[in-house]
Amino acid sequence: MEAQPAAAAPKPSDVAKQAAIKVLMVDDQAMVCEAVRRMLAEEEGIEFHSLTDPTKAIETAMEIKPTVILQDLVMPDVDGLTLVKFFRAKPELKEVPMIVLSSKEEAETKKKAFELGANDYMVKLPDPMEVIARIRYHSKGYTNLLQRNAAQAALQAELDEAARYVQSLFPEKIDEAVVKTDWVFISSTDLAGDSFGYYWLDDDTFIIYLLDVCGHGVGAALHSVSALNVLRSRTLPGVDFKDPGAVLSGLNDAFDMDKHNQMYFTMWYGVYSKSTRQLKFASGGHPPAVLVRDGSHQTLATPGMVIGGMPGVPFPSDEVTLQPNDLLYVFSDGVYEVDYADREGMMTEEEFAVQLEKPADAGQTKVDSMVAFVRKAQGKDAFEDDYSLMEIAFK
Repeated sequence: MEAQPAAAAPKPSDVAKQAAIKVLMVDDQAMVCEAVRRMLAEEEGIEFHSLTDPTKAIETAMEIKPTVILQDLVMPDVDGLTLVKFFRAKPELKEVPMIVLSSKEEAETKKKAFELGANDYMVKLPDPMEVIARIRYHSKGYTNLLQRNAAQAALQAELDEAARYVQSLFPEKIDEAVVKTDWVFISSTDLAGDSFGYYWLDDDTFIIYLLDVCGHGVGAALHSVSALNVLRSRTLPGVDFKDPGAVLSGLNDAFDMDKHNQMYFTMWYGVYSKSTRQLKFASGGHPPAVLVRDGSHQTLATPGMVIGGMPGVPFPSDEVTLQPNDLLYVFSDGVYEVDYADREGMMTEEEFAVQLEKPADAGQTKVDSMVAFVRKAQGKDAFEDDYSLMEIAFK
């Protein structure tokens, strides 16, 4: 997955600099505009703009960026209610507070105005104190909204940058004499904690692993990166990285959840020997890997608790002899724990594994075909959890 550059997010401080109240009044009667101008003339921090030609209202609003709009409902050339709808149809103006003005109190007109997106309704013209109070109230709410949106955009930019960093740690896809790898990673709607990798430990030993940290957010991502770095640098004292059970035990002790903000992770770890064609593996609370051979599959898992749940517990290993053209799939639970769009219930591990037996769709890799399969099942493109799927082809 190619990393994309971060989009520049507005800074909350930049929004605060633009916090002065800007009033745009749209009324074909110049005398009414003048009356409101005089009401606001002595008010500190209020910048007043008026417009008597409603056909230029959208253009003018886009230019001055008001924090509140006062708009008459009865004007020539343009119906006031229609203009309200035009304002709300413009993405840049849809959140700007609108106070509509009418010559009389009419319940039906009020109803239509509010349905179209007006924020307030005044019979013109009320006492100046009321006009000023309403302008300040709505403008303050809008400014607060802009600041909140800017803060959220800045936070999202940071989360996106963190997601790109995690992805930068994933391995290159390889096509060698012994193995060929493929993988897909699609980040969830929130920053989550999947990590995976593979590498040659020596000329004979190929390591494969995938881990999934509980929860979402920055904490989960940081925990995932910490565990990934331990695996990449092999910094578990006294642990033989050719022994899957020993690796999980070492990680379990090193990442005791009581010492890591109650965070834990699940994991599948495999060790393939080129000379013996033996694949040793162990898992801790993780979905089984799936071995596909001649159009059928078997699952590869061992009993084991989540990593970090209880230091000192053993993690047993198991092994299987691989044959040429075997395909190994290692994944997180985010690839299949989705709700069906066309029926009740959630996809199961077995349903996902059966789909792995089938050939890839025309023109697609198998991992891409699996993404399309799950997206179709859930009826949407975005995933609630990270979608991490590795394919290891043994030649």
